[in-house]
Amino acid sequence: MLIRLIYNFVLVIICPFFLLSLYKTKKGKPEFGQRKLEHWGITPSISANTKPLWIHAVSVGEVIAAAPLIKAIKAAQPQQEIVVTTTTSTGAEQVAKLGDLVEHRYMPLDFSFAVKGFIRAIQPSQLLIMETELWPNTLRIVAKSNIDITVVNARLSDKSYRSYKRIQPLFNQIHPCISSILCQSKEDAARFASLGIPTSKLSVTGSIKFDITVPQHNAQTSPQFGERPVWIAASTHQGEDEIALRAHQALLKALPEALLIIVPRHPERFDSVNKLCSDYGMNVVRRTTDQPVSLSHHVYLADTMGELLDMLACAHICFMGGSLVGKKVGGHNMLESAAVGTPVISGPSYYNFFEIVDKMQRDNLITIVNNEQDLATEIKRYFTSNHPNSMISDRLRQFVATHSGAIKKSLEHIQLDKNSGLRK
Repeated sequence: MLIRLIYNFVLVIICPFFLLSLYKTKKGKPEFGQRKLEHWGITPSISANTKPLWIHAVSVGEVIAAAPLIKAIKAAQPQQEIVVTTTTSTGAEQVAKLGDLVEHRYMPLDFSFAVKGFIRAIQPSQLLIMETELWPNTLRIVAKSNIDITVVNARLSDKSYRSYKRIQPLFNQIHPCISSILCQSKEDAARFASLGIPTSKLSVTGSIKFDITVPQHNAQTSPQFGERPVWIAASTHQGEDEIALRAHQALLKALPEALLIIVPRHPERFDSVNKLCSDYGMNVVRRTTDQPVSLSHHVYLADTMGELLDMLACAHICFMGGSLVGKKVGGHNMLESAAVGTPVISGPSYYNFFEIVDKMQRDNLITIVNNEQDLATEIKRYFTSNHPNSMISDRLRQFVATHSGAIKKSLEHIQLDKNSGLRK
């Protein structure tokens, strides 16, 4: 009880700062509008006869990971109603791309009254949490409402493990609320077990990130770059765009016809990255202008959401962002590049994908660079050394295919019930 009181006190203190950050207006960021009330549990009900399945995916990355699982569930049980909650408005925008497959609601804040309001309105049959978004009050209220909780595609890095270990007394109160945890790897399962979760609740189903559906190439909508050397800086964060542009400046001295595709991670940075390219003396063309790309263009700014796979398929080699900005991000999903057969380079900070990178390194399927100079050198070396791209492309695609199947394994732990939706 004391631990819960302390937690709620801290929650009240930090909540205003969290909301200021969440609601801060930024260029390209969707507005919450009146839907801010949903964060307080004032949620529109679902007009469905059956209790919906509740899937929580905090933001864009988790929604993308959840999408193939959602499609698999709907394929197996078309009548199953699904409600997807996100915390962010960019996550909500990504959910909208799923169309009529799901309903979207914003996740209630971790106050008991807000969670209770959401449950009264939605009356879910079960909660699936993507990856590891564990809120104490939410888990407790959901469990007390006799709603099973399954953590899907669960991962627990060393950093997160140490963080939970520091609050072990609080974690001891919330983990009994969880019905089962479907882990990405044996290492993740071992870390959860070390935190006191019974092994009977732990299963290793693999990473859903491997279950990537590569869209068919559409010549009418895909950008056309001709035969010129093209590389991509994908999911970049502030500071990495500058690194990529300096690497491109060095490449242009050897290959003046080279093109860089930049895909900023966050849409609110599209305009600032566009200006940055101009500041570096680059002739830039933006995806949203639908302007033809000519040899005079040095940079192609992918200022849209949900087209990363298409952009990766257009490039000869990829630098995956979030990995050269210190330790605060921990990298992004290099499997998207591998799935389309594009060789990938990562910086040294990839702890969010440690097991995946470890597997790729053992098969010589990824290059790790330690700093900006190494990146520039590697990009230039790739294009000037007649690298056998087709051979490594086939190996990358095969690597992803070999490790896929996590969705099928996850569904084996979640039984479909025609009368009441998904039940354990």
